[in-house]
Amino acid sequence: MWLDHSSSHLTPSGSPPPQNRNYSPAPKRSSHLAPSQRSGLGLTAGSSSLSLDLSSNSSNVSLPKTSRMPYGSSLRQEHMPSPNIPDPLQLLRSILGISSTKKEVQDGNEDQSLTGKPKDFIIDIDFGNLSLEDYAEAEDAEIKSGSTPGHPQHNSANELERYKGLHDAIEDCDEVLKTVESYLTNFQSELGTVSAEIESLQIRSTQLHAKLENRRKVEKLLGPAVEEISISPLTVRTISESPVDDHWIRALKELESRSTTIAKKTPGTVKAIEDVIPLLDNLNGKAVERIRDFIVAQIKALRSPNINAQIIQQQTLIKYKELYSFLARHSSVLAEEIGQAYINTMKWYYTSNFTRYQQALEKLSVHIIDQSEVLGSESSSARRNILASPKGPPPQHDAFNLGRRPDILRTKASNAIAAWLTDEDKTRCYLETPFYNFNLALIDNVCSEYSVFTELFSMKNYHQVSRKVTEIFEPSFALGHGMTKQLIENNTDCFGVLLCVRINQHFAFELQKRKVPLADSYINGMNMLLWPRFQIIMDQHCESLKKVISPNNRGAVAAFSLVGNDASKTSVAPHPVTQKFGQFLHGILALSSDASDDEPVSNSLGRLRSEYEALMTRLAKGAGDASKRSRFLYYNYSLVLTIISDTQGRLAEEQKAHFDQLVNQGKDRR
Repeated sequence: MWLDHSSSHLTPSGSPPPQNRNYSPAPKRSSHLAPSQRSGLGLTAGSSSLSLDLSSNSSNVSLPKTSRMPYGSSLRQEHMPSPNIPDPLQLLRSILGISSTKKEVQDGNEDQSLTGKPKDFIIDIDFGNLSLEDYAEAEDAEIKSGSTPGHPQHNSANELERYKGLHDAIEDCDEVLKTVESYLTNFQSELGTVSAEIESLQIRSTQLHAKLENRRKVEKLLGPAVEEISISPLTVRTISESPVDDHWIRALKELESRSTTIAKKTPGTVKAIEDVIPLLDNLNGKAVERIRDFIVAQIKALRSPNINAQIIQQQTLIKYKELYSFLARHSSVLAEEIGQAYINTMKWYYTSNFTRYQQALEKLSVHIIDQSEVLGSESSSARRNILASPKGPPPQHDAFNLGRRPDILRTKASNAIAAWLTDEDKTRCYLETPFYNFNLALIDNVCSEYSVFTELFSMKNYHQVSRKVTEIFEPSFALGHGMTKQLIENNTDCFGVLLCVRINQHFAFELQKRKVPLADSYINGMNMLLWPRFQIIMDQHCESLKKVISPNNRGAVAAFSLVGNDASKTSVAPHPVTQKFGQFLHGILALSSDASDDEPVSNSLGRLRSEYEALMTRLAKGAGDASKRSRFLYYNYSLVLTIISDTQGRLAEEQKAHFDQLVNQGKDRR
């Protein structure tokens, strides 16, 4: 028997063979039977695949317990099955309808060789009363007859139902595939239609692109020409209806640009130009009308009471100065009329305002120095006490002391005194104060108006602008001359007149710096009033010195003569006239530090100095002997030199040199 043959290789103790023998386990064969099928073959699910149930074997050959081949035995099985007996696994596969490939058999053999233990090895097999060969033959006969002992008959009906279900599923898949095929066929058809449409659109796009390129070329050639003669509806609507502002000015510039371009074209060559010309003429006429109304409204606003003309000038007239230029180019007659209306309005504006300002300045308390306050007159304090009002104390001032009066030349006041402040200012001032404030306001307004007029009427030349601005300020200039004449006419304030001359020179220099020469006539007229008056006052001082010892001037003789009594005869102290003369000369020299050679100050001082020296010579004759006369002259001339020693300028240096020479002569004679 095969089992007997296998058991003969085992040791009596059932131990595995020695380790030096070749290990050759049986090839592992995997079972392809389901658990239910295994039960039909006498295999239990819970039993090991390597155990054989030999208890039910009725063979007359008894197998010892130790004859069971252990797992992993290296004994070679020498008993081979009969070649007529089929492979059990193949038999099972044929029963189950499972085809076996060579690869699977090889895979099964490889698995058995790797693990060394068959997965489906049956340990307990019930042979009944049959031998192994009989059992195998009986099993083969059962296989051929279609039945297997220990398994139920194969259910063909269930298999048929399963195949029918599979057939139905395949038919459903065929229907789905037909639907998909129909969808794909329709999609392909639509795709062809879309492709044709895309091709058509591509052809059309190419045509449109060609047309666009042609139009661009035409536009590039005709665009500038059409742009030159066309006016947008927005421009027409803006000029006709919109208020005058920055947008209106831009539309006006566009209109004028088109008009200038069309005017350069030859008439009759282009039909479009002939069609546009009437529209441009009407639009230009509408623009002229709008400009006229706008400027006239601004001119009327200048005549409003308490209006600030500079606000209207800067915010409207100067800001939109292109309006008058357009008006002058398209309607010169109307522009001239509006310009004259502006001139008349500004003339009225400045005349009325400067008239009120002059009246306000007349309210200032001004020191009036009359003819009694000259060098050779008696003490002026007593005369002022006689003429002063009994309601208050007499004004205190020194006609021969310059004091701080030159500060008005060094101040950088940019604004004149306000008119309403003249009512509140109760301090007394000299004549140069109202003169300075009036002329400061006048010169500032002249410069401002000249700048406005130059920008507003830019098409006029220099002489036309100067003539028009002079026309505006003629009444104001007349007011300035009249006020100056009123201030100096009955006033012998020589310092005040000379200060007015210096102020006038300062304003002349300011006009030259601002390049506003139109007020030269006013400045020259002012000089013609001031210089003659200055010379008249200097002549009055000279005449007063001549009358100091005149028999007809008894009061002056009593006050200044050195021969009144014996004590006065021997006195060599400086004469009171010397003190006044020194202070007066110091004031004139201080105001003439920058005097030019052509001024009459030098000649007037020369005459006054000659009269003073003549007076000192006559007074020295009553001092006594020659020594006293020399000391008298020395002391008087020394006092004059000391007083004028801090003056500067060319004229001052000449006077100091002259009196220094006189002092040295008196020193030598003592």
